[in-house]
Amino acid sequence: MPMINFEEKHPNQNQPLIGIVGVCASGKSTLISGLNELGMRTRHIAQEHSYVKDMWKRITNPDVLIFLDASYEVTIHRRQLDWTRAEWEEQQRRLLHARQNADLYVNTDNLGISEVINQVVRYLSQL
Repeated sequence: MPMINFEEKHPNQNQPLIGIVGVCASGKSTLISGLNELGMRTRHIAQEHSYVKDMWKRITNPDVLIFLDASYEVTIHRRQLDWTRAEWEEQQRRLLHARQNADLYVNTDNLGISEVINQVVRYLSQL
């Protein structure tokens, strides 16, 4: 796997593709924005809306898969989502395969944006 050049602001095809997956309001879009600002090549994977358990792999097949998680209560607070615990649990079920195959799992409940980004960057810098 090619080394990640954190100094480069525009990702190139030689950099690893980083797939981001997780429940709604776990911070996927925010993490992607932060990693893109650092010049990393990312892909948002909307696996939480699919019944195909390995869609993340079929469509994107990232070099690195990062799973972001958040509790039901936190998702409601972050985005004032109008969904039930059963719907959150269904997303968790749909994401099980991705979670089991993730290279990095991050529960974002008690983390700020910079903490999530820093944790992911630390992990990626070790590859």
